Amino acid sequence: MPARKEMPSTLQRSPKKAQDTWAEAHDSAVDSYGEGERAHRTAFAAVKHSFEKVGDHWEPKANGRKGPSDKQAARKRPTNSGKTAEGVDTNASKQHLMDVAKKLDITGRSRMTKSELVEAIRKANARDTRKARA
Repeated sequence: MPARKEMPSTLQRSPKKAQDTWAEAHDSAVDSYGEGERAHRTAFAAVKHSFEKVGDHWEPKANGRKGPSDKQAARKRPTNSGKTAEGVDTNASKQHLMDVAKKLDITGRSRMTKSELVEAIRKANARDTRKARA
């Protein structure tokens, strides 16, 4: 599969199911739209339905809950005009976000609002991904 060669490092460190989801969606999108950014966006939108980004990898969503993780992933045609939460499940409960923040050792999480937790997790994920790639 061509998608396996282009798979982002965060997915390479993720469960096989997340890798398979990305690869199948990517290959299908390449058949429909051609190679490029649109195929990658479509593949990530598919991953975000069942997985969320935690640190430098993707994990299955809690309690087997499925569905888009943010407004951008919910769109029928993902575009680069909308802001994403970069894999953070914005539709998750505040308690779940608190648990993820604890796993990522985010300080001050107990005083954060839900939107602040999403942003803090997004930043921690980016930091951990940069470290893993270095």
